[in-house]
Amino acid sequence: MLGDETWGDKSQISNLKSQISNLKRMSELTVATRYAKSLIDLAQEEKALEEIRKDMELFTRTLRDSHELQAVLANPIIAHNKKIKILEAIFGKQVHKVTDSFFKIMINKSRSEVLYGTAKEFINQYNVIKHIIRASVVSATALSEENKKKIIAELEAATGGKIELHTKVDPKLIGGFILTVGDRQVDTSISSSLSKLKTDFARGVNR
Repeated sequence: MLGDETWGDKSQISNLKSQISNLKRMSELTVATRYAKSLIDLAQEEKALEEIRKDMELFTRTLRDSHELQAVLANPIIAHNKKIKILEAIFGKQVHKVTDSFFKIMINKSRSEVLYGTAKEFINQYNVIKHIIRASVVSATALSEENKKKIIAELEAATGGKIELHTKVDPKLIGGFILTVGDRQVDTSISSSLSKLKTDFARGVNR
């Protein structure tokens, strides 16, 4: 039996495990992307894109709030019919027949572990089709409805797309806000300014 020393030191082994884990996640994302595209195509053929989009949002919300359900779907030991019954008990008649069939097909093909990723990727692809851009604002205090409308209007004018705005309150910011649009971020928070000031001061002291 080969020991760890055959492969190198512990840091190398840890790095290898990390790379394998990353490759697995990439593989799951690739699979989820393909299944999401197939579901998008079927939803459009059935003229049920909006209904199925709502189903995918319901599904992702439910799994986001239930790590136990995520674990059940990811567990290969749990029987297919048991997983199907669990989803039927949770979602029942709430979802479209195409969504219900899709869940069953994925589970019976032993792909239930990528259902969550597929649902999230479906929403991403839907947003691309509909030119919807997701944006989030984290602020020290809650934004008024008027401020939300102003932010949405300005972002839609700047991007040319439809903005889906999500807001969150974080008192630690002290003042200002953090705006994220896609992979871009604008940080005007006081806490960020203080952090930068501390960094600049430390650099000055160490010179």
